[in-house]
Amino acid sequence: MSVYDFQALDIQGNQRSLSEFKGKVLLVVNTASKCGLTPQFEGLESMYEDLKAQGLEVLGFPCNQFAEQDKGTDSEIAGFCMKNYGVSFPMFSKIEVNGDDAHPLYKYLKKEARGVLGSQKIKWNFTKFLINQNGQVVKRFAPTTKPSAIKKHVEALLES
Repeated sequence: MSVYDFQALDIQGNQRSLSEFKGKVLLVVNTASKCGLTPQFEGLESMYEDLKAQGLEVLGFPCNQFAEQDKGTDSEIAGFCMKNYGVSFPMFSKIEVNGDDAHPLYKYLKKEARGVLGSQKIKWNFTKFLINQNGQVVKRFAPTTKPSAIKKHVEALLES
């Protein structure tokens, strides 16, 4: 099993298979528009712009499970991300990342790369999962880990 076995609705409402990203390095992030970590969109977009030609894809998944920090509709979220941060990487429809209704992709990601003390739970917005070119989860990064600190890990995968 790999991330390529999953599908998700993009933020425009189109069903997309993650298999379209085969051969790319992926950074999968649960996002929020009204969070203290929201400015990470800027670093994510910057890394995406710098490395997309080498094979990086950042995939953003809005989530409203943490202090209701992404209450908007998909359309409102897309507009916010574009207007405030120039987000051009793929964004997906709002999902849940924890609990019984967690998106199947996130159930898989959490099982493959556990958090602190082996926890599968996503603790907050902007938890990041790094996926290699074969669709395998390589590493999980805490919400507070800035994109600039992740870039060296992404570059190492791109060079492998």
